[in-house]
This record gives sequence, C-alpha cells and structure tokens, in this order.
Amino acid sequence: MLLPPTFGLHLTGPADFTVLSVEVWSTCLVVNLHVESSADKAVPEIAIEDHWGTEYTLRDSASLGSRNLQVFTPSVPPGTRSLTIRSTDAAEPRLVVTFAVPVMHDDDELDRASAYQPHRLRRPA
Repeated sequence: MLLPPTFGLHLTGPADFTVLSVEVWSTCLVVNLHVESSADKAVPEIAIEDHWGTEYTLRDSASLGSRNLQVFTPSVPPGTRSLTIRSTDAAEPRLVVTFAVPVMHDDDELDRASAYQPHRLRRPA
C-alpha cells in the first residue's frame, strides 16, 4: 500500500520521517520509511496496531541512505480493516498515520473463486 507523500509525515525533531509504504506479506509487514537526511538522526521507533488489538513485533530493521525498512510479525489477521502506525519516540510519542487495509484472500479462497470463472474469453458461435 503506497501512501501519499504527506499522509505519513512525522516531524518531531529527533524522529523526522515519512511512511512511504506498508507491504503486507503472508508472514509479516514491511514498513518503508524515508528518514530526513542527517547523520545524527536515530532510526525511527514505531509501533503498528490494528482494530483487533494484534501485537506486532519488530523483527528486523535495515537502513540504506535515507530509507529505513522495518519488518514486523505477524501478518494481518483475516478481516483486518485498518492499520495504525504510531511513533514510540520517548520525547513525543504520537499517531503518525491510519489507513485502510484492502480485503485479503487466502490461496484456497482464490482457487475456489477461479473455478467458477472462465479462464479464457470465448467468441460467440
């Protein structure tokens, strides 16, 4: 899910960053952050929440230039409607962005649905 450039903007001095995207994988979530360019800036401390109260745990973080990728587990449970990203910076913890999660389908459900749809377009006889 790509977010508009100013939608996930978070400016609070020691934790200036923008949430660019969130990738929803079957096993995890990957948050792509743009960190304001400054050598003395720390890696942003964030937390993810959903309306179910799922506990998402930071598993890994990698930085390359002004980009920081943070990997959280588990992935979103079925039926998750929204995700919220919060800054957990000790100086100014606060909401960064909340966004809708597209409807997710498991592979079995997609296989069953495709069984009822033609695989090719056919010309009328």
